[in-house]
Amino acid sequence: MNLIVDVGNTLIKMAVFDNGKIISYRKIPNAEFSKSVKSIFSEYFLIQNAIVSNVGGIGHEEIAMLCVFCKVHVLSHTSKTPFKNSYATPQTLGVDRIALATAAFYHNPKGNTLVIDAGTCVTYDAINDYGEYLGGAISPGIGMRYKAMHEHTSKLPLLKKKGIMDFIGNTTETSMHSGVINGICNEIDGTIEQYRSRFVDLTVILTGGDAQFLSKRLKNTIFAHSKFLLLGLYHLLEYNKR
Repeated sequence: MNLIVDVGNTLIKMAVFDNGKIISYRKIPNAEFSKSVKSIFSEYFLIQNAIVSNVGGIGHEEIAMLCVFCKVHVLSHTSKTPFKNSYATPQTLGVDRIALATAAFYHNPKGNTLVIDAGTCVTYDAINDYGEYLGGAISPGIGMRYKAMHEHTSKLPLLKKKGIMDFIGNTTETSMHSGVINGICNEIDGTIEQYRSRFVDLTVILTGGDAQFLSKRLKNTIFAHSKFLLLGLYHLLEYNKR
């Protein structure tokens, strides 16, 4: 069994894999990491290996605690990857994007793939049919767009995401909702079209916390997979065992 740990800015996703399948999944606040690790190993004592993708939500002490229970691979730019990395600055490539690129490589090994991760930021990551990671783009996510309008103006309120009835807002709040939701959907649809103009038979995968919310609002046909990054981490763990 393998333990997969994806540490975000505020939440941690933890999954137990057995023979390539998720048999346990939980999402917890960062502060509950140690408690959850103990709980998982008391239930799944056959776990022998773990991988941690950490964007800064936990420190060395938490990782050292995990090492007490099993072998731990902390994902970094020095980790082995199954794809060719053509990113100009591989040392700055986020571990989350490495995991998404790996998941794309295994999901569509001989095709062109664009992975869109709609989380705190929206990231775009492309792998071509030669198994080469090309890079992509990073833009503000839904929550960040609402927060930016509130914090960088004197009167605009802080809103939570909400579906829009019409792209023409007739109040300040509906105008803000239209700007964020309509804007991000047009961005994603437009970006997909840019990639499709360059790559033949492009497979598009949408993942991340806002994937389900956005998928039904996009014009393009996409494959939504909420646990795509976890699959990439599983493959990376197996690949780095060799």
